[in-house]
Amino acid sequence: MATQENIAVSLLRAQFKSAHEALEGTMQGVTPEQAHWTPPGIANPLGATYVHVLTSEDAVFNGMLKGSAPLMVAAWAGKVGVNEMPPMPGPDEEGMPPWDAWARRVQVDLAALQSYAQAVYSATDEYLAALSDQDLSRSLDLSSWGMGQQTLGWLLTIMLANVYMHTGEIACLKGLQGAKGYPF
Repeated sequence: MATQENIAVSLLRAQFKSAHEALEGTMQGVTPEQAHWTPPGIANPLGATYVHVLTSEDAVFNGMLKGSAPLMVAAWAGKVGVNEMPPMPGPDEEGMPPWDAWARRVQVDLAALQSYAQAVYSATDEYLAALSDQDLSRSLDLSSWGMGQQTLGWLLTIMLANVYMHTGEIACLKGLQGAKGYPF
């Protein structure tokens, strides 16, 4: 139960839990063919989109915010469920590297990815549970991402939005293939 001081953090934890449940519900029943289908235009396959959500959350929460190695290169190295990890920015690069070519060639193992997802979600909740509401106003320098000075609360909101936005994208990509998108 939330203490009076940590109502905002408790709400964030509940929102991430809900977002993760929506994503996993949307991923239920996805076949390898659906995961690798390349849609027309410039949209990416849904398997690559799912990888993006998971590895981004892992990199931000475990790498950037916790200051430890992301799960994908530590405990889950070689077990994430992809034949090739997505490109990540180098230490001297600004912004995110383009990953369209990667997204169209990556092969995903959905069962392995869903196991990795649970580990990422658990690590995210563990990080959030250790925060106080006051921590949310802590300043972060996101200039290397082209976002300037922001607060931790702002970044957490962006990460939550990332899950929801890409869940919608995955639901659409399923629908374009004749499958039910959202689980509800």
